[in-house]
Amino acid sequence: MKSVSAALVAMALGGALLPAHAQGALHQYADADLALGAKLIRDHNCTACHVKKVGGDGTAIYRPAGRINTPGALRGMVDYCSTELNLGLFPEEVTAVAAVLQRDHYRFPAQSQAPK
Repeated sequence: MKSVSAALVAMALGGALLPAHAQGALHQYADADLALGAKLIRDHNCTACHVKKVGGDGTAIYRPAGRINTPGALRGMVDYCSTELNLGLFPEEVTAVAAVLQRDHYRFPAQSQAPK
């Protein structure tokens, strides 16, 4: 279990040195604090919960073709986890966690923004 957590942290931190836009973390995650998101995932031991739910290394929980198929749905699921597990994450923390998941697992394509 410890090696799985270490591997996920390494993956999360591996891209932390690149600007968010260079990592494909566009959408509503453009200003997210990726280092904070990785820290929150590690501190709240999200991987252990995912392992309990889906087995293996827990990554089977990330199914882009499943019910989480938009950046908004991803952020909503992170918010749901925070509420259900009584983590008390602030909105910017929820966004930070979702941005790391977007970067490392979901990789939703950037959506063009309509001119304002």
